[in-house]
Amino acid sequence: MSSAINSTDSNSQFLNTMISNGAASAGQTTVSTDQSNSWFEALAKAWGNALDQQANKVTALSNQVSDGSDASATGQTGSTGSSTASSGSDNPSVLTQLTAESLKMQFLSTSASTSTNAVGQALSTLGQKQS
Repeated sequence: MSSAINSTDSNSQFLNTMISNGAASAGQTTVSTDQSNSWFEALAKAWGNALDQQANKVTALSNQVSDGSDASATGQTGSTGSSTASSGSDNPSVLTQLTAESLKMQFLSTSASTSTNAVGQALSTLGQKQS
C-alpha cells in the first residue's frame, strides 16, 4: 500500500488495511488517494466493488439457469448425459449455487448499508461535538 489514505495513527492504519483487503478481494490492487478523497469514500467504493462482483456472479448463474448451460458454473466442460433442447437448466446444483450466491448478495448488501450508515452517523456525531 504505497499511498495510504490519511495514515496518521493506528486507527487509520487499521482502516487502511481493512479497506485495502476489501479492495483486494473485490479485484483491485490498492485504494489510493487518487481514487478516493477520504477513507469513508474509499470504504463506500470498496463495498460497491464487492457488490458489483457479487451481482455479476448472480447474473451469470441466473443466465445459466435461463439459457440451460451449466458448464461454467460447475467448472465442467462437455456433457456427460444426452443433450436436450430445453429452454433452461433446472439442475439442482446450479439452482443451489444461484440461491447461495443470491443470499450472499443479500448479506453483502445489508452489511454495506449498515456499515456505511453507522460510520456516517458516527462522523456526523463527531462533527456536531467539534462545533
